[in-house]
Amino acid sequence: MLKKRLNSFRYAFAGIADMFRTQANVKIHLAVSVFVVLAGWYFKINRTEWCLVSLAIAAVLAAEGFNTALEYLTDLVSPNHHPLAGKAKDVAAGAVLVAAFGAAAVGLLIFLPKIMAH
Repeated sequence: MLKKRLNSFRYAFAGIADMFRTQANVKIHLAVSVFVVLAGWYFKINRTEWCLVSLAIAAVLAAEGFNTALEYLTDLVSPNHHPLAGKAKDVAAGAVLVAAFGAAAVGLLIFLPKIMAH
């Protein structure tokens, strides 16, 4: 049982590595995340703000993971173009955009007052 649990973590980390290696938008989100974390240290955001920033970053990266998985699966089951396959990919990409807009809103609400006061 322990070996199965360890393998599940190994597979999960392999999936994360694949996502970061193959998806250009994930690299952009990672760069923005690093910038936001540095800004958080610079502006000394409080624990609640760190929680919100962390959740926003995790939500965007998780959405990218779901999007990547759905793209892989769609390409497997529908290697030729199909309108429904395109719609599935579009909706998944839209979900990432919604998460990114939500994260941007969190960032603005936390950092804009600090930037204005600085």
